[in-house]
Amino acid sequence: MSANEVEILLVEDSPDDAELALHALNKENLARRIQLVRDGEEALDFVFCRNAYAGRSFDDPPRVVLLDLKLPKVDGLEVLRAMKADPRTRTIPVVVLTSSKEERDLIESYHLGANSYIQKPVDCNQFRETVKQLGLYWLLANVPLPRVSSAKPEA
Repeated sequence: MSANEVEILLVEDSPDDAELALHALNKENLARRIQLVRDGEEALDFVFCRNAYAGRSFDDPPRVVLLDLKLPKVDGLEVLRAMKADPRTRTIPVVVLTSSKEERDLIESYHLGANSYIQKPVDCNQFRETVKQLGLYWLLANVPLPRVSSAKPEA
């Protein structure tokens, strides 16, 4: 899989939560084109096609980003802020998937442009079911914005 074929960008630092999410997506055959990154800095590198992901193109964004908030290096709110501030990435749907029960995280996430905010269920089966439903909705039911080339039109 090339980085340009990613449909889901999973930003998750917890190995257990990442494994549960990948298992749920695999069970529904939704994980064929998923990219897992473990911190906010790597998420920004992926989304903005830089450093290890410099070969990626803005013309092939992920269809959805599943974003944890409590991340090493750069927190999830900063990732969300950067994505929604840039016209090249503003329209990528971002689902905050977090264990945070802080009301300020919920309010700030929506204020910054999150498309959804979901508190991770504590129960493993409920967590897998939640991730499965997210994948089914964002990849099968949701109609994405048509991709527009970032190249400038010819005069």
